[in-house]
Amino acid sequence: MTTFADPSTFPSVFEAPANAEVPAPEEAVAPEETAEITPAAETTPTLTFADLGLPAEIVRVLSREGITTPFEIQAATMPDALAGRDVLGRGQTGSGKTLAFGLPLLARVAQGGRAKPHHPKALIMVPTRELAMQVADALQPLGRSVGVFLKTAVGGVPYDRQMDALRRGVEVIVATPGRLGDLIERGACNLADVEVTVLDEADQMADMGFLPEVTELLAKTPENAQRLLFSATLDGDVDTLVKRFMHDPVTHSTNPAEASVSTMDHHLLLIPPAEKFPITAAIANRTGKTIVFARTQMGVDRLVEQLRMVGVRAGALHGGKTQRVRTRTLAEFKEGRTNVLVATDVAARGIHVDGISLVVHVDPPKDPKDYLHRAGRTARAGESGAVVTLVLPKQRRSTQAMMGKAGVAPAEVRVRLGDEKLAEVTGAREPSGIPVPEEPEARRERSERPRGRFGDRPQRSYGDRPQRSYGDRPQGSYGDRPQRPYSERQDRPERSYGDRPTTGDRPFGGDRPTSSGDRATSGDRPRGDRGTFQPRNGERTGGFRRDAPRNDRREGTGGRFGSARPARTY
Repeated sequence: MTTFADPSTFPSVFEAPANAEVPAPEEAVAPEETAEITPAAETTPTLTFADLGLPAEIVRVLSREGITTPFEIQAATMPDALAGRDVLGRGQTGSGKTLAFGLPLLARVAQGGRAKPHHPKALIMVPTRELAMQVADALQPLGRSVGVFLKTAVGGVPYDRQMDALRRGVEVIVATPGRLGDLIERGACNLADVEVTVLDEADQMADMGFLPEVTELLAKTPENAQRLLFSATLDGDVDTLVKRFMHDPVTHSTNPAEASVSTMDHHLLLIPPAEKFPITAAIANRTGKTIVFARTQMGVDRLVEQLRMVGVRAGALHGGKTQRVRTRTLAEFKEGRTNVLVATDVAARGIHVDGISLVVHVDPPKDPKDYLHRAGRTARAGESGAVVTLVLPKQRRSTQAMMGKAGVAPAEVRVRLGDEKLAEVTGAREPSGIPVPEEPEARRERSERPRGRFGDRPQRSYGDRPQRSYGDRPQGSYGDRPQRPYSERQDRPERSYGDRPTTGDRPFGGDRPTSSGDRATSGDRPRGDRGTFQPRNGERTGGFRRDAPRNDRREGTGGRFGSARPARTY
């Protein structure tokens, strides 16, 4: 109260307009005070990764990559994650969730030394192969800086390399639920030593039907293990996982589950049914990277082929492609060799490609979550972008209702092919009409073959049969090579021992002694009379019996028993 009663302060302030020539009132607000207030207001934006408690080695690698300031979701969740608490993180797609869970995970795993064979120390589960590879690519350089080895375990690729890595010992495994379950069944992976478990895009894993598998896998991890769950939405079946496996989790929600209208523009284009493909082709022929979403795999392949025929080169990405093709297609899109990517929802949450300026919904999604994650491929990390939904008259009402649930109020406009408004909104250009030449057939076949350990040739397993040595034993000798069961020999008819016909002058009828006498029974006698070895007078001849009937071996067949010298297969 004494401050307000002080007459020496207020007169100079209120009388300033009357004394315009006196600059003192202007200088009364000291510039030093403003300078002191400004840094205080900017404390949060200038927060560094070192301030969050990350190891110096990780901070150094981040700085070398130009990553110095954490995003909002990272600054909010890292302190609790580094402290070992269970964390629920909700952030819009593209908000930096990968580093939000990856950096604390690497910092904790690096403190415990190397992993034992088949026993990873940390697990990151994701819904799609593309997302697994993206997470691994982002964390591998950081892991190397602190001595942590990462490996992906996804479907569509051979098991051998993944199993070899687990056998040598891998600290962090980034996996899809299906392949991880297969590796556990094969005895290649055991989750008993897992210290940190991460579920990324947990709501999509629930939507894709992975909830039973995820639940079973989480049950194999230690009860006291730390668990981090990150997703764009935290509702529905995700609550089941939270209640069962998380202990007193801390929730950090940095963005609402709505599309960010401040960084992306949403447009709903009403088009005539007959012009759907020509309009799509004109939009795909624009300048800049474009991702086009269709509902089905068949629709993706058909659209890519149609675009190619009118002169627009596009890549197809969906779950029906082999992993090598999907990886190659995505790499071409990232590197700019292909400016158009046509995909199903398998790519909606799995990929991060810089510079995607337009997302096109050829088939409007029915679920608002699908719309948000499709739209999230553009306007990532503060960039700007546009989202266009092509709507036929019969789809208008349902699409408007879906977008309303997604929190989107699009600019609605009716367009036809060649309209200026279409070019203004999307940058559409008329295609050349000259078909894009296909890749050489031989090159495409070679690249789509599964790659084995010895290059593009599928790997052969030699563990099922012993290796042959040609210098240590005489030709024609079967040595210790295991004989094929007689019932499996298909190059001659099966013979019975008791009633087979005579051969030459030797009777093989009922008068032949069986279990009595000096001769052994047929079951005890070596089978040299069938074209194999037989001891003669206690000695081995080193080859076939010379008195064996030659017609018992078919000449010229090239089979195992087809000639005097058996043919070898490689």
